[in-house]
Amino acid sequence: MTAAENKAPLPAGGDVLGLAREVLEIEAAAITGLIARLDRDFPRAVDLILDCRGRVTVSGMGKSGHIARKIASTMSSTGTPAYFVHPAEASHGDLGMVTRDDVFIALSNSGESAELLAIVPLIKRQGAKLISLTGNPDSTLAREADAHLYAGAEKEACPLNLAPTASTTAALALGDALALALMQAKGFSRDEFARSHPGGALGRKLLTHVRDVMRSGSDAPRIPETAMLSDAILEMSRGRMGITAILDREERVLGIFTDGDLRRSLQQGVDLHATAIASVMTRGPRTIGPDKLAAEAVQIMEQHKVNQLLVVDGERRLIGALNMHDLFKAKVI
Repeated sequence: MTAAENKAPLPAGGDVLGLAREVLEIEAAAITGLIARLDRDFPRAVDLILDCRGRVTVSGMGKSGHIARKIASTMSSTGTPAYFVHPAEASHGDLGMVTRDDVFIALSNSGESAELLAIVPLIKRQGAKLISLTGNPDSTLAREADAHLYAGAEKEACPLNLAPTASTTAALALGDALALALMQAKGFSRDEFARSHPGGALGRKLLTHVRDVMRSGSDAPRIPETAMLSDAILEMSRGRMGITAILDREERVLGIFTDGDLRRSLQQGVDLHATAIASVMTRGPRTIGPDKLAAEAVQIMEQHKVNQLLVVDGERRLIGALNMHDLFKAKVI
């Protein structure tokens, strides 16, 4: 057979979309097929990791190694610190990191990866627990494991049925299921998640609170309810937020006066010096507490189509104010 004859045939008519859909269907079927294959070894694996007093090490060769790295990363970001070790490197000294208090997770579609099988006796001798993810429940790796999780596929999405595709997708999905089961069992919170992602937009949204971005003290425009409209205009100009809060004698928020309120007042021809602010302010304005997430302030602004919020305590006393520009500056939006 010539090299040309040995090549996989192209989709009829160059139907690359058809091939793409078939690949996705095969890989989706591989994941769906895992649901019925889950058994008591899954909660057993969860318990082994929950009871682990040492470290979780994840390992695999080739494509399984790439999936192992992703599983270790997902676990680490969801409350279960985990490390990847290359099985070949483990045979040359790195296995020294494994102790009797650890859990070792081994990935191999065949369950017969020579590099992993070479270190299994050493892992068992140390007394560490072994969890395997394979596509062959009768394999050596599956038999030697304290908990075996089936992560196989009936066929690969590769037209030659050779390249690891559906099987690696299945292993990745099962690794996610394991990581998230551990996350829930540990009661891992949104704040803890944010602390492990401080550098990105997600961390900013989850860690930034209203008190971190609001303007407080004299930077939050305010006038008493006895003030005149002309006083409100001066305070708005000073504060440069396009608003001023109107307060009672106890510093509680009674209302707000905005640029929009000013335009409407001017259209009605009111006397700026003879009009009491209480007669033209917007009563019962939208407010938020200082301990709320800044992302919640964004949601309120978008829902009610406002650009500013007053920040109040439990008794509606003014603490601060913020606007969309403050949220943009803090990169919450």
